[in-house]
Amino acid sequence: MMEVVMDKLSREDLYSLEEYSRMRAEFRSKVMEHKKFRKVHLGEHITLYFEDRMTMQYQIQEMLRVERIFEADGIQDELDAYNPLIPDGSNWKATMMVEYSDVEERKEALSRLIGVEDKVWVQVAGCEKVYPICDEDLERDTEEKTSSVHFMRFELSSEMVAAIHSGASIAIGVEHPHYHAVVDPLPVEISDSLSADLHRH
Repeated sequence: MMEVVMDKLSREDLYSLEEYSRMRAEFRSKVMEHKKFRKVHLGEHITLYFEDRMTMQYQIQEMLRVERIFEADGIQDELDAYNPLIPDGSNWKATMMVEYSDVEERKEALSRLIGVEDKVWVQVAGCEKVYPICDEDLERDTEEKTSSVHFMRFELSSEMVAAIHSGASIAIGVEHPHYHAVVDPLPVEISDSLSADLHRH
């Protein structure tokens, strides 16, 4: 598998508004195809979306398009907001969504699931579980409820990275008193996509 080095995005990597409007449909379908293998459902109500350079470029391009941002400072603000979500070669970065379609049920669940983001784990076969560092940009829990969106970073040891590149399986789960789910092992297309986030040493 070819090695992908996750450089952060710069203004030179982005399409102008005009270019983007021309090729948006094509880029979007490429991104949607890519995202299929970066999404992990934990039970019915929690989904992890693993971010990378392509998913963040899409996010930035869409923001620039919607907000009609074409000035250098505005573009830089978006880069500064989204670049931290691109993995650094020894970690995975994910957006976690707690999803309930019924508003009342969601309200009740969010008050029951306080701290759930800290109870998500990833595990490389033969290694310890890794729990995430959550919401580094801002605190998303209150005493009454958790948020329906959390950002998480899973830091992996060099042994874990080496094991993944040697084909070790990956499991992901959540173990909260009110919510349990495990995917073990991850489907191979997903582990392949996630292994591309990690530098080979």
